[in-house]
Formats: sequence, structure tokens, C-alpha cells
Amino acid sequence: MRSVVICGSLRYGDEIERFAARLRKLGAPLVFTPDFKYLRRDFVELEERERMTSKNYKKRVPELVLRHFDRIRKADICFIYNKDGYLGVNTTLEVGFAHGRDMVIYSLEPESPTEEGGEICREILFTEVVSTPEELCEKLKLIYADSGKENGGTFSNPNFFKEENEPQKRKRTKSREQEQLI
Repeated sequence: MRSVVICGSLRYGDEIERFAARLRKLGAPLVFTPDFKYLRRDFVELEERERMTSKNYKKRVPELVLRHFDRIRKADICFIYNKDGYLGVNTTLEVGFAHGRDMVIYSLEPESPTEEGGEICREILFTEVVSTPEELCEKLKLIYADSGKENGGTFSNPNFFKEENEPQKRKRTKSREQEQLI
């Protein structure tokens, strides 16, 4: 696998960036992150309901979600940064979108219990809980080794590294319905 997209709440934007930086340092060749950089620090620290009072913010949210969908389309693996089991509405949309694309979806933590606001339908979409960048890199290496033998089968294959804006060719695997019929 060549790439991972990280999805998560604006409230964890700095932590997501640190997690992504650690992945890159460990050798993950392509890491897509949410685009939270345009927001002022004091605005980021507000609760979502307070941010939604801004007309400008309300106008930008749909664009940000659609742009992150594009990052999901470019990635091979989806990682959900759900610290303390928290997922907001936009990240829940991104989980559904990634699932609809038949992506492997790892999460930082298990879904919160339903008594604490967790959603049972989100939890069933997570492939596995992966708690550290090191563990995620190991998963990427294993997935790549299993699927990339025709390209050398190693994580450090020179063809493995691609620029973020370079279009990526994807091999379509059988749909889940076809797999069940076989």
C-alpha cells in the first residue's frame, strides 16, 4: 500500500499533525491529513456549536469535507483519529465514504460505548484498532508486502514513493458481493 489518509476532528488537529509527522518519519511514503491550517488558533479552540455561529465557517465546512473526500479517494488506507472514542459528524461521513470505497479502516481507539454517545454502526466499519504510528506503519508494511510483490514487495521500493498531487492508479478488487458469490 502506498498511502494513508487520516480523518479526525478539528479539536485534535495538532495531535493529528504530530501523528502524521511520526508516520512520515517512520517511512510512510504518503500521508494525507485534514486541512485545518487555515483556521485561527483561537477559533480552533472553540466548541463546534460556537464555530457554527460564524457565517464564513458555515460556508467553508462543505468545501473542506469534499476536499477531504478527495484525499480519501487518493489513499489506500484510512486511519480514524478518534481520541477518547470521539468522532464528530464530518468524520462519521468520512468513515462511511471510506467504507463505501472498500478501504481498510483503522482507528486509534475503539468506538465509545453507546451509553456514552458511541454508534454501534461506526464500530462495525473499523477493521482494527491501531494505537501508535509505529503499529500503523507495521500494518502498512504487511499490507504492502502482501499486495505489492509484483512491484518488488518491499516497503522501500523506489516506485512506492509518489507525490501527493500525482494521480494514482488503483487496481479494483472484487466487490464484496462478488466475493460472497464465489
